[in-house]
Amino acid sequence: MAWVAIFITAKALKLEKYGFEIKAYSLVYKNKSVNDVLIRVLGRTRAAVSVFANVSVIAGFIMMGFAFWFLLNNVSNFFVAQSEFNELTVLIPGITLTSAPAITYFLLSIPIVLVMHEGGHGIVAALEKIKIKTGGFAIFIAMFAGFVEPDEEEFEKAKKISKLRVIGAGATSNVLFALVLGVVLLTNPFFAMVVPEPLLSIFYELPEGVLILSIIENSGAEQAGLLANDIITSINGIPILSPVDFPSLNPGDTATVSVLRDGQPLDFGLTVMPAPDDPERGLIGIMRDNSFAYTPVMNFIEWNDPNVSMFLLWLWMI
Repeated sequence: MAWVAIFITAKALKLEKYGFEIKAYSLVYKNKSVNDVLIRVLGRTRAAVSVFANVSVIAGFIMMGFAFWFLLNNVSNFFVAQSEFNELTVLIPGITLTSAPAITYFLLSIPIVLVMHEGGHGIVAALEKIKIKTGGFAIFIAMFAGFVEPDEEEFEKAKKISKLRVIGAGATSNVLFALVLGVVLLTNPFFAMVVPEPLLSIFYELPEGVLILSIIENSGAEQAGLLANDIITSINGIPILSPVDFPSLNPGDTATVSVLRDGQPLDFGLTVMPAPDDPERGLIGIMRDNSFAYTPVMNFIEWNDPNVSMFLLWLWMI
């Protein structure tokens, strides 16, 4: 439905007059002035772009090697060790992305990622004196793409090292952008969700656990003796540092909950209760603090808007 709306709107606005190519399955925009913009940018950044172009050759081979290793290792895990197999999902709005916030963050991130990627190709092509005929973007129903179109004859005549620089520049620019953005996000508590150990312990002060705000009446937690302001540190031996660490529990099972009470460690055994809205989902019977209690070591930026934090996290992941 979204594609139908885009197609009808593009036709109604007669976007063909502004450089758009509109077909039943695609919307393509081409701009012939991209090369002039790249040359102007290059005039101010030639030394930095030259270093970047050389780094891109090495980085390109490293990333290509890693991609082959990951693919072969993942295929092997599918047959030999399925617990270590990593499923890959193509992000398609409305199909694999269904929530409105996720679709919004994705659609806001894609143009930035494409500009960084294609801009990397284009600026290095300008450095190597390979003309860019057009640059732009394309939408294929629910798929997005960006491009810079080099002059085929000039590209073919270019030295092999020049071609390698141009080819490697796109992915390298994305990696460098992700590294810079990642450093900024290390000041953000939300980023702790995706930071692995040992980096997590280096860049964040780890919380003691998850705070209990209140106890549900007649629940297993109340019967076991848990109290408000207890801090849950583990459930069934699983360390609990944030709400996302809570394990799935089955109603009727017995769970062992470890807490800190006034600094003293205590263990409780309780019966898991069914959730009122889903009898097959188990609850221990508490209202918990769902905020992320990780404190960044580099705590010099105030992150007051969670929407900004989640958008930047999506941008970094994409």
